[in-house]
Amino acid sequence: MQLLDLTLPTPEENLALDEALLTQAETGNQVVEVLRIWEPTEPLVVIGRASKLHEEVNVEVCQARGIPVLRRSSGGASVVTGSGCLMYAVVLSYQQHPELAALDVCHQFVMGRLKESLAQEVPQIDLQGTCDLTLEGRKFSGNSLRCKRTHLIYHGTLLYDFDLKLIPELLRTPPRMPDYREHRPHESFVTNVPIPREIIRKRLIEAWQPTGEMDAWPRDLTAQLVAEKYTNPKWTSMR
Repeated sequence: MQLLDLTLPTPEENLALDEALLTQAETGNQVVEVLRIWEPTEPLVVIGRASKLHEEVNVEVCQARGIPVLRRSSGGASVVTGSGCLMYAVVLSYQQHPELAALDVCHQFVMGRLKESLAQEVPQIDLQGTCDLTLEGRKFSGNSLRCKRTHLIYHGTLLYDFDLKLIPELLRTPPRMPDYREHRPHESFVTNVPIPREIIRKRLIEAWQPTGEMDAWPRDLTAQLVAEKYTNPKWTSMR
């Protein structure tokens, strides 16, 4: 596995890079596995591939405040990210891990590693719902995945010093909730995990043990996806 610790200048580029890493792995003739770490500098709303934009997002508030709303290529519900929210992505190979073709095994494999690694800092961290990391029943990490023929990408958020007020301001009450949420509003459901950024980064790297850094990341494909999809309003508002 290779490490790519890279935040690009714009939110569109950052979302496109995750998709480009998966596409590059799919189109190559070799097993490719990558751990990417990045962090936005400004607030950003990211909706899931099948999300209904106006059902999940306070679009008018986002527009009034100049906060971008972008659609990612993976599933799951909408999230708010920005400074104080570390983002990660892992591209995994089915050739290396054939058992990950079963989604329940895949969730346990990835989230189990993250939980075990971060729990070295905060033992009370738990895995709840399908793929949420929680602290005392409050969510600090939401995750999603996209599966293709030979590889998958699993990526998510890790709130550590985020302005939590932004979440109820920018997101509506989600149409789908895990049972453990018990219909709580955002204000009493999300939290920051009390682990410094550099320690989270260290634990992510320990969890996946990359053997080197990725130098040849897919620049051209990222730029193509930005132009064709991530700056295209039709993609964001398609539902």
